[in-house]
Amino acid sequence: METARLETFADGVFAIAATLLIIDVSVHAPGGDLGSAILKAWPQYAAYAVSFITIGIMWLNHHDCMRQIGTIDRRFMTINLVLLMCIAFVPFPTRLIADHFHDEGLHAAAITYGVTLTTTAICFGSFWFYAARGNRLLADGADPQVISGISRSYLPGAPIYGAATLSALWSPKLAVALFGAVALFYLLESSIFGTSK
Repeated sequence: METARLETFADGVFAIAATLLIIDVSVHAPGGDLGSAILKAWPQYAAYAVSFITIGIMWLNHHDCMRQIGTIDRRFMTINLVLLMCIAFVPFPTRLIADHFHDEGLHAAAITYGVTLTTTAICFGSFWFYAARGNRLLADGADPQVISGISRSYLPGAPIYGAATLSALWSPKLAVALFGAVALFYLLESSIFGTSK
């Protein structure tokens, strides 16, 4: 099977998930109170930024993977479908964090966000390693150095998100800060080292 249709579908899901994030950012206040309400809504902007960067990095990684893949099979398509389902779910826990950052609901919101990203990282690893193991679906001209680099970069994803999620049991605000730090780390890593892929 060709990869073009899979990539087109994936691009659509990434675009919709990223767009849904901004739809959830809103401020409601009478005219005179709008300025202060906009300032108080900063958790919405922060949650939007972290999740948009996270989805964007996933999109870049998905693209990098597909550049190395020459063919696909039904099992790979199913793994990709589950991965995209997780990505499309990200706006939901993002909204939970934005809405409950200042109340006791942040505990459940941070755990939901963390479980979502940990599951997504597991699916991403499955997506890549299914294709790369034994060169199962890799293109004939796939670069071994790039393949090794992608594999190394995916291994710590789920444990990092899992650890951040566990930290929500003690401090949900720490967990949220860690999710932001992970997004920033992967953004910088992609910008600095991504050109070698």
